[in-house]
Amino acid sequence: MSPRDGLARMFLEANGWAAAARAPLAGDASNRRYERLSHPRLGSAVLMDAPPDKGEDVRPFVRIATHLTSLGLSAPRILAQDEAQGFLLLEDLGDGLFARVIRDDPTLERPLYEAAVDVLLSLHRAPLPQDLTAYAPPLMTDMAALAFDWYGTHGDRPNATARAAFTAAFLPLLEKSAGEQSVLIQRDYHAENLIWLPDRKGPARVGLLDFQDAMTGHPAYDLVSLLQDARRDVPREIEAGMIARYLAISGLNRDVFDAAYHLLGAQRNLRIIGVFARLCLRDGKAHYVDLIPRVWGLLMRDLDHPALTAVAPLLQNSLPAPNPDLLRWLKKRCGTIQTL
Repeated sequence: MSPRDGLARMFLEANGWAAAARAPLAGDASNRRYERLSHPRLGSAVLMDAPPDKGEDVRPFVRIATHLTSLGLSAPRILAQDEAQGFLLLEDLGDGLFARVIRDDPTLERPLYEAAVDVLLSLHRAPLPQDLTAYAPPLMTDMAALAFDWYGTHGDRPNATARAAFTAAFLPLLEKSAGEQSVLIQRDYHAENLIWLPDRKGPARVGLLDFQDAMTGHPAYDLVSLLQDARRDVPREIEAGMIARYLAISGLNRDVFDAAYHLLGAQRNLRIIGVFARLCLRDGKAHYVDLIPRVWGLLMRDLDHPALTAVAPLLQNSLPAPNPDLLRWLKKRCGTIQTL
């Protein structure tokens, strides 16, 4: 038993869950681990193991979960916590991930996406929690430039000239059309972080996961995350219909919102391409490379929007398309780059 396993066992014993059977759950790209607990008397729960010595901190999760549940949304309830050691005992929302439910019953695709949009509409009407960091244009631009740092050079020395030209062109576009900081953005709002809870009512039918990195940002951001999904193909008619639903209920200006949507789409997709390349090259997680072509296709669609005219040629000329040779090259170098 590792020291970490011993700490987890002590946490469960202290909170009455020592008798629970434990089974691993799929994790994410972080250092967090998850286990499903099955207790003969208490039922099921989820153990989050977020080791502080690996840079994890459970406090943001607790804070945002508490805020979301106070609004009547279905974030997991916190059953027990040890912030110092990095353990949380969470309500088990089940296995009904949107991606899985839609795969098993495609007729539910539109209703589930409508429910997810309604969560955003409800959240965007609510007051912001105190002291959230802003996902402001300078930070967004720097995050988008990860595509130049890790993907554009295959992990070799970044092209500082191309990166500087991109940031100089992209920052003013974000400041002009997508710099609003009016809502809480969860930042990973997509079909593998949403759980279908059909027995609940209204927006509470959507279980929420992986929101600990929430910030303040533009109302279009999480809608882009939902509809330009790095992990599954969202039909174009669903994307258009959900944007229309959001605009009809929110009353926002379509043209203004559309420009922000595609700018934030480009920003997000550039960041994801850079992060996926980094997860391979630095962290040895080769499977993320297989997702890059889908994200690249979404980026190319965003670059077709007039709001990105000033930056589209620069990106198309500076970043290589993810052809099979490039993808094989990235995988060949997986886990070999420590830092840039």
